[in-house]
Amino acid sequence: MIDTPALLRHVVLFAFTDDAGGRIDAIVDAFGALPAAIPAIATYEWGTNVSPEGLNDGFTHCFTLTFVTEQDRDAYLVHPAHQAFVATLDGALARSLVLDYWTP
Repeated sequence: MIDTPALLRHVVLFAFTDDAGGRIDAIVDAFGALPAAIPAIATYEWGTNVSPEGLNDGFTHCFTLTFVTEQDRDAYLVHPAHQAFVATLDGALARSLVLDYWTP
């Protein structure tokens, strides 16, 4: 088995308001622009829910960012580009869920 270092995953789930429709694509694009603006982001991916289980509780969009260290994640959280992105979400989200975990 190859010994690989643990990575810190930052998972963000969005449930949009019913009237957010026209803003969703712009929000996804803005989130996707963060890796170019914030060097601390090691990897980024996103997708929409396709699970047939029906257990998503209204969450439709998932974004996963990877960081090498907690300090990288913390730098992302306070980075002006991230803060500006968060400000664009006002009124578009019904709910959000964020969790972080270390890969084994």
